[in-house]
Amino acid sequence: MDEVDVPWFQDGLRFKCTGCGKCCTGSPGYVYLSDQDLEKLAAHFQLSLEKFSRKYVRLIDGGAALLDKPVSGDCVFLENNQCTVYESRPIQCKTFPWWIDHLRDPKDWDEAAERCEGINHPDAPLVAVEHIEEQCLTYLDNLVEMHFSLD
Repeated sequence: MDEVDVPWFQDGLRFKCTGCGKCCTGSPGYVYLSDQDLEKLAAHFQLSLEKFSRKYVRLIDGGAALLDKPVSGDCVFLENNQCTVYESRPIQCKTFPWWIDHLRDPKDWDEAAERCEGINHPDAPLVAVEHIEEQCLTYLDNLVEMHFSLD
């Protein structure tokens, strides 16, 4: 019988969003948008996809990404360290910090913690491996949808 790889975070990881807004501030970085994200955000503002895209989207490497605020590089939807589209936020944002880049090994997780005070926060609950894997797969599925067409 084949041995199943057990993730290094099998016992869970500690994370609690502190609402600091650091994950939405400054450069570099992009928030890439899937078709689902675009539709949800356009509906949030009661705009057509075309109008929403003209107002809030730029093309990066052939894909749609949210605009940044011109001087700060902050997310265009960040106001007073709060997300103004929280209920409609993109999948990339919803699945943070459960991205594959943060979960490859403990070193990557600790590097992410240097940029996010909610990672390994002393008051953070222990997030179960099942939830972590589900969120990571959602993030990866979204990437596949954005970059590969099976039509």
